[in-house]
Amino acid sequence: MEYIELNNGVRMPLLGLGTVNLQGDSGIEVIKKAIEVGYRLIDTARMYHNEETVGQAIIKSGIDRNELFITTKLCRSSNSYEKAKRDIDDSLKKLQLDYVDLLLFHEPYVESYEMYQAIKEAYQSGKARAIGISNFNQKCYREFIETCGVIPAVNQMESHVYFTQHELQVELEKHGTKMQAWSPLANGKKNLLNEPILVELAEQYHKTPAQIALRFLIQNGVSAIPKTTSEHRLKENLSIFDFNLSKDELEKIRTLDEKVSITDWYRSDWF
Repeated sequence: MEYIELNNGVRMPLLGLGTVNLQGDSGIEVIKKAIEVGYRLIDTARMYHNEETVGQAIIKSGIDRNELFITTKLCRSSNSYEKAKRDIDDSLKKLQLDYVDLLLFHEPYVESYEMYQAIKEAYQSGKARAIGISNFNQKCYREFIETCGVIPAVNQMESHVYFTQHELQVELEKHGTKMQAWSPLANGKKNLLNEPILVELAEQYHKTPAQIALRFLIQNGVSAIPKTTSEHRLKENLSIFDFNLSKDELEKIRTLDEKVSITDWYRSDWF
């Protein structure tokens, strides 16, 4: 595993497991298996309604808590200072943890600043080792950091070879915020596994196109949290730390960037 250092010195794995739609006994087994094969970053959120599932999987894995990096995120139902404080404690209770390694909120809200105040207090009291935001475009990010007090350690965004958000990453890096990629394999909405550039490089490195796409993000300093329920894919996604793409190859992959989101997540009034 390779790590990236956040703006407060905390080290975060560059690859983790996204857990959206992983729930119940089957979700517990997938997350437990991920930990067994080497995953250390597990990403959840109140919006996913599976913090209990993640907590149970951690317990059943038998791994030392200190070896894991657990992320959770507040959502719209936490849209005030008091609600955010309450929900941070509720998330910890559901996860059966004393602290999370990264605490975010899921998107820009009218109440972002008061929610972030509760998040900052959680950080200061040791309930979170690092804090940040999610789905903040450049405009929202620039406005937010003017008065937020503590610069976010992470901004979790849609990012993949078809929508790298490189300009946003450059802006974030100027201020000390790292970008983390959700849907790093384009969420199955593009024919990534048959993309000629990725296929060619996969054959050259004896890897898969998905591994090339993930390695592209990792080498550009972007942490990625792909989601899968397959043990084979879990192992495959993790096996990207034994090769390096050249500068020319990275630039070749960058030509795939269409600079357009493939999800319906982003609202036009954020821009």
